Amino acid sequence: MYLGQVVVFPIKSLDGIAVKEARIAKNGSLENDRIYAIVDEAGRFVNGKRTARIHLLRSAYDECLRDVCLWRNGESSKEQFCLDDSARLNGWLSDFFGFAVKLIHDPEAGFPDDRTAYGPTIISEASLREISRWFPELTFENARRRFRTNLEIGGVPPFWEDCLFGAPGKLISFHVGEVQFSGHNPCQRCVVPSRDPDNSDPTAKFQKLFMEYRKQTLPKWADVRQFNHYYRLAVNTSIPLSEAGKGVRVGDRIQTNDVLSSWLVRI
Repeated sequence: MYLGQVVVFPIKSLDGIAVKEARIAKNGSLENDRIYAIVDEAGRFVNGKRTARIHLLRSAYDECLRDVCLWRNGESSKEQFCLDDSARLNGWLSDFFGFAVKLIHDPEAGFPDDRTAYGPTIISEASLREISRWFPELTFENARRRFRTNLEIGGVPPFWEDCLFGAPGKLISFHVGEVQFSGHNPCQRCVVPSRDPDNSDPTAKFQKLFMEYRKQTLPKWADVRQFNHYYRLAVNTSIPLSEAGKGVRVGDRIQTNDVLSSWLVRI
């Protein structure tokens, strides 16, 4: 069991960037993950839950994550911005969405979806490969981009990550390299995974079929009490504040004393 990929999403809801390692921020998240967000004049997030148009927006970053390049999917014209140059960047984004928006920045707390399990989301590579077999139009990379997970585990069977959570309210402790994690629950999904991440086209009956397949393939080690429905995938986590400054790296071993015991009991 090892860490196969690390992805951070500097701007919430836009493309991620794969990195070799990431440090743990003071708030227990990955540094540079979702530290920017696009909001409207009322301060409401502009994301995939709100508008499918966001799937048409591509982004790429420099190594220092100080500059972002933005372009419409399928078009060759690209614009480069310094993330601190808010006026020009906000103008471009407003033109793209068709209403006034701005980029906001919180380098300390960021903008996580879950304010309790605010740590990196975790999934196994095998799970994504299994899901790509459920839907003929999905490649592995397409599935990966739909579910937007931070940490990807290799060397395990599909849905192995379901042993990283226990009964409701019970946290499961494990380590990724030197960093201690707590597993909370399986992540409840929204409308975003049901759309193609490049063109926003919806996949017919995605949620219905996903729930059927997920229920059929739910492993014995998964605690069914965490599934009030089966549109859940990947694990929500938190990281103790004491771990700030440590790092997770591609190749790190997954240390799972509590998890392994729980897993062996359940199977």
